[in-house]
Amino acid sequence: MPSAIASGPVGAVVALMLLAAPSPLLAHGALLELAETRAVTVHAHYDTGAPMAAAQVAVFAPDDPATPWLTGRTDDDGRFTFVPDDRAGRWAVQARQAGHGAMGYITWGAAGPGEATVLATASPAAPDGLQRLVLAACVVWACISTALYLRRRRAEAGEAR
Repeated sequence: MPSAIASGPVGAVVALMLLAAPSPLLAHGALLELAETRAVTVHAHYDTGAPMAAAQVAVFAPDDPATPWLTGRTDDDGRFTFVPDDRAGRWAVQARQAGHGAMGYITWGAAGPGEATVLATASPAAPDGLQRLVLAACVVWACISTALYLRRRRAEAGEAR
């Protein structure tokens, strides 16, 4: 009788259960490779403190200040990181966005980064009180001059008839 159970439908179910028994799961692992580098991180932001997100960045090597050595964009926080090659000297970094921009320099030596210098931004400053007064006077003068010119032309046109 035991042989009839093993060869019948119950035996097939038992055999299937033995074959489908849980086995140890083979998981995959995650690996990290870490390397220590000498890098330069640029933080581009406006004078209000707002980051220059997605600003265009150009890096110029010391031996070719006219051709960008590397170009890219800042992240959402206005940061851009790069690793200069083995050329020592003054590296230039430029960040631009929507007509605003700044240029900075870092001296990179054989031992790593040196002193960083940031130049004044190329962003237009808001006009002060004196500049506004001069601008308003120029606009008023232009309006008066135009009115006098048109008045004189009309008077000359009336005499010509």
